[in-house]
Amino acid sequence: MLRRIEDYIPVVGDNTIAELYRKAKKLYSKHIIHINSTFMGGGVAEILSRLIPMMNDIGVDTGWRVLHGNTSFYELTKKFHNGLQGADISFTEEEKKMYYDINQEFASYTHINHDCVVVHDPQPLPFIHNFKKKQPWIWRCHIDLTNPNPKLWDYLKSFLPRYDLIIVSSKDYIKKDIPVEQRIISPAIDPLSDKNKELSEKEIAYYIENAGIPTDKPIITQVSRMDKWKDPEGVLEIYQRVKEKIDCRLLYCYNLATDDPEGMDIYTRLYQKAKALVEKNDVIFVIGNNESLVNAIQRFSDVIIQKSIREGFCLTVTEALWKGTPVVASKIGGIPVQILDGKTGFLLDPHDFDSFANKIIELLKDKKLTDDIGKNAKEFIRKNFLITRLMGNYLDLIYELIQ
Repeated sequence: MLRRIEDYIPVVGDNTIAELYRKAKKLYSKHIIHINSTFMGGGVAEILSRLIPMMNDIGVDTGWRVLHGNTSFYELTKKFHNGLQGADISFTEEEKKMYYDINQEFASYTHINHDCVVVHDPQPLPFIHNFKKKQPWIWRCHIDLTNPNPKLWDYLKSFLPRYDLIIVSSKDYIKKDIPVEQRIISPAIDPLSDKNKELSEKEIAYYIENAGIPTDKPIITQVSRMDKWKDPEGVLEIYQRVKEKIDCRLLYCYNLATDDPEGMDIYTRLYQKAKALVEKNDVIFVIGNNESLVNAIQRFSDVIIQKSIREGFCLTVTEALWKGTPVVASKIGGIPVQILDGKTGFLLDPHDFDSFANKIIELLKDKKLTDDIGKNAKEFIRKNFLITRLMGNYLDLIYELIQ
């Protein structure tokens, strides 16, 4: 269901909505376009599917194009994703040519006659090279750039001088070796989407029961893509340590992004590793392809864990915090932007499995602590990480570039 901007007044207040209209008025008659590599299955697609209809509703013409790649292309760009997050990778001249050629082919049937172009992540990065530049271009990188593979970074940054601005999610991702201005804008969630709207206890129970999730034990959950950087095998090891002290279940609420060819292999390896626990009904896998189900799981879970090794921002953390569910997460990437340690959640070294287990055990035993953390978290997200704030940031930035 498409929302009107006024629907957000009960959440953020009428002053916020009125301010968005004032900002949008400066961009009437302008046309913005966003370009990314998938229409579903990842955080970027989720943001765009909310942001773009809202921009149009408020009076700023905004379009969305999805790059058309093949299997080889997505295997390569997944390798690029891993390399940008520090993995040791290699790539050939033939692969570089294929990467560029796919973007060139996409450009051949994509018209760019807009006032501002926003390109998301590395898949469509070379897209800009196929057009005579007549407007400002923004590269929005959602990936953890703390320590990119040097060879890959040298290659990809060669495309960046044509861009007018780069947006990243954390100050830690700002790169001094790029001669282009860089800004920090945090991603955001839509509080009225099926994934984040309020649910009654009856509705939660309906989705939990229909998914076959038992309710007789506390539940620890990780909601994420099947991605090595989310370290699902590490989550399993932490769970086993928690279970030695408290009888509980581990739930993997997972999905597979259409531009991520590694996901199924990671799922298969994890499932085999957890098979004995799955057979005992102690570890449960649920496909998170239903937003209302994900919402119910995040609300029903006793603790949400996010044991990422690298993380651009992690909207699943934002979602859980918004619902008031306590989160124990890795102190890496964009996660510390969202969690005030000890106040809105808990931040730990991703390699310190004992501390993860101990903090989860503490939360499972202390109802007052979980309630206090949940209240603080919800208010912090409301003030800082809702889609209306993201929309205002984009409106300001685009107006600044095109005036």
